[in-house]
Amino acid sequence: MSTYTAHVVRDGQYWHIHVPEIDRVTQARHLREVDMMARELISIITGEDPDTFELQIKVQRPAHVDEHLARVAQLREEMQRAQAAASDELRKAAQELRATKMPLRDIGELLGLSYQRVHQLVGSGNARS
Repeated sequence: MSTYTAHVVRDGQYWHIHVPEIDRVTQARHLREVDMMARELISIITGEDPDTFELQIKVQRPAHVDEHLARVAQLREEMQRAQAAASDELRKAAQELRATKMPLRDIGELLGLSYQRVHQLVGSGNARS
């Protein structure tokens, strides 16, 4: 089975599609059309049926967009770390209150949590408090 690569880049109102294996170019108006347009081009040039070869599509994004996406990934990692730290602090607060023999329902009131969530946080087997 043959394999072709479609290098796709935005230029004005169109996506330019270059297939280096056949050194030909076509274009599409929308990304959803790229696969079909590239397959049609390859089929016309090589005579291969469009369903008989593999096509890898590589879309080039503008560098500034990649910079934004890298920042998004970084911020998501920071958010996950912050959420884990917040959960840990909440668990510690609930456990400290429970160590004073405070009832779970009162801890829930103080922390703005449900009785069930407090029960999970303190890891207590005393569900009747």
